Amino acid sequence: MSAVPRFSAQTDSFTEYAEARNFIGGAWRDATGGLPSQAVDNPRWGRPIARVQMSSAADVASAVAAGKAAQPAWGAMPIRERAQVLFRAREIMLRDLRELAWLVSHENGKIYAEAEAEVLKGIECLEYGCSLPNLAAGELLEVSRGVSCELTYEPLGVVAGIVPFNFPCMVPLWMLPQALVGGNAFVLKPSERVPLSSLKLAAVFEEAGLPAGILNLVQGGREAVEAICDHPDIAAVGFVGSTKVAKLVYGRACGTGKRALCLGGAKNHLVVVPDAEPELTVDNVVASFTGCAGQRCMAASVLLAVGDVDHILAGVAEKAARIQLGTELGPVTTEAAVRRMTAYVDEAERQGAKVLVDGRGKKGTEEGFWFGPTVLDGVRPEMPAGREEIFGPILSIIRVSNIEEALHIENANPYGNASAVYTTSGDVANRIMGAAEAGMCGVNVGVPVPREPFGFGGWNDSCFGQGNLTGWDGFRFWTRQRKITRKWALQKDATWMS
Repeated sequence: MSAVPRFSAQTDSFTEYAEARNFIGGAWRDATGGLPSQAVDNPRWGRPIARVQMSSAADVASAVAAGKAAQPAWGAMPIRERAQVLFRAREIMLRDLRELAWLVSHENGKIYAEAEAEVLKGIECLEYGCSLPNLAAGELLEVSRGVSCELTYEPLGVVAGIVPFNFPCMVPLWMLPQALVGGNAFVLKPSERVPLSSLKLAAVFEEAGLPAGILNLVQGGREAVEAICDHPDIAAVGFVGSTKVAKLVYGRACGTGKRALCLGGAKNHLVVVPDAEPELTVDNVVASFTGCAGQRCMAASVLLAVGDVDHILAGVAEKAARIQLGTELGPVTTEAAVRRMTAYVDEAERQGAKVLVDGRGKKGTEEGFWFGPTVLDGVRPEMPAGREEIFGPILSIIRVSNIEEALHIENANPYGNASAVYTTSGDVANRIMGAAEAGMCGVNVGVPVPREPFGFGGWNDSCFGQGNLTGWDGFRFWTRQRKITRKWALQKDATWMS
């Protein structure tokens, strides 16, 4: 087996890396089927740092076969022994934190601080997985004289995860800890745009002592996704990506009898009221819509300005305009994304919106895929910029006269990922938090991502399937409950269970 090479970069300077291959049954393998490989671009420099092989249905079948062969022994291990692999993986990730963060930065475009934060959040997910032997102890109760009922959590077998481009290290770790500690074998399909972090994750788990065949890595695109949905020996599928694809994956996977949990896109609203604390609100709003170049499903997209908050809006525009591309804001992932964002701003301006801060044509380097912070005022809810997911550092301001109007706009959008309010009033906060159609809500927090052990998951068109993908819901998603009722002796006082 050829080891995954270390990623040598310690700065943003262009650095090439290894070809992204498959990891199946504990061995690195080339994809079969003859599909052409694709370039993996460094968004900062706009040119390839690696290539990714594109897998066929036969490659997915090989990964499933490897998982199916290895899973019974893994599932038979005590849960505490399975969790020990996660403890060791955590230590390896901490040891290699800088290398992992630089790799995320180079393949995804995040600035280093954001990439490091992503890896640390992934480590936090591992830590939750380490706690599962204590949380998943099951339940035992004497339900009648001499009769007991017990609950245990059993593995599903072979399961799979399909993950997006925007968090190549963290999102796989939303799934892997619970699925692996639950006793399953796992097939991971990374985004073909950012396949390199998955190579290091596979190497981390291998070094941590995960048995061969329990984690299998299949690179590729649509063919691999469809094969995962269709394969009869995959019992469950987790997905994170756009709403369009989430719907397709959910329908196709469920159509073959799998359980599926598919997280989609978002159009998140921040409600700002006149009593909001100005400094906190300005800093938080700007961080929300520009962080990770706006390429996260929890980013602010629309600011609902209630009444006279012009002093806060002016602060948002001023702070956003000072952000330095390259050092404080990274690139977006593709040239197509730049064109799409430009079209949204052009159309909003044509329809009467005012461009307070214009990110069109801004550059962090002469090369690369760049789009600067952009603030649009006077957007109307029916405009594309006011209702469609843009997935970039663009904030649309919609002016409203009261909280009821703000809630109407928030709740009329089809998504339900995140919502936030900026206020110093507990009553206002409670009213909005109790009425917003969103699964993850924040009070003076513009990116209300729940920390472990609280689960990540939205509502409506942001989530297809039941429950959350992380936390305790995640463990229950990747396992099935067995209920055991026992009676050992004849009792003198009979009940209906006797």
